[in-house]
Amino acid sequence: MPMADAYASASDELLVLLARDKNQKAFAVLVERHQGWLRNLLRRLSHDRTLADDLAQQVLLQAWDALPNLHAGQALPAWLKSIAVHTWLKHLRRKDPLFSLARDAAVPEDAVENTSGIVLDLDRALAQLGEAVRLCVVLSYQEGLSHGAIARITGLPLGTIKSHISRGSAQLRAYLSAYET
Repeated sequence: MPMADAYASASDELLVLLARDKNQKAFAVLVERHQGWLRNLLRRLSHDRTLADDLAQQVLLQAWDALPNLHAGQALPAWLKSIAVHTWLKHLRRKDPLFSLARDAAVPEDAVENTSGIVLDLDRALAQLGEAVRLCVVLSYQEGLSHGAIARITGLPLGTIKSHISRGSAQLRAYLSAYET
C-alpha cells in the first residue's frame, strides 16, 4: 500500500496522533477531510466567501499549533468547530473593517453563480439576522449542536441561546414565507 493511501485511509484519531508529532502529511489529510464544512460554517456566519476562507485558514493554523491540547477521545470536528466559533467571535470583537463590508453586502456575487434560489434566499435571510442570533441559528440548525453545546462554545447563557434561536427562527420564517405555499 503506498504511503499516500495509508494516510488517506487512516482514522482521524491516528492522523491526530501523527500530526501532534508535527507530521505535515497527516495534518494535510485532516485539513482535506474537514476544510469543506469548516469553510461552509464560516461562510454562513460571515456571508463573505473570501473572509470565510481567511478565517478558516486562521482556524487551521491555530489547530496545527494547538494539536497537543486536543484531548484523547475528543472529536476533531467538535474541537475545530469550537476554534472556528471563537475565531469568528474574536473577529467580531475586533470590529474588523472587512467585517463591516461583509455585513453591509447582501450576498457576494461569486456565491450567486452556482447557488440555487432557496439557498441564496436563505443566505440573504441569514444576513438580515444580528451576529449573535445568526451564530446561534447556524450552530443549531446547520451544525446540529444542542443548546448546551452552543452555550459551552460561545460562552452565552443557555436562556440567551434559546431566545436567539427562537427569535432567529421566527425571523427566518417571515423572510422565507413565500416558500410555504
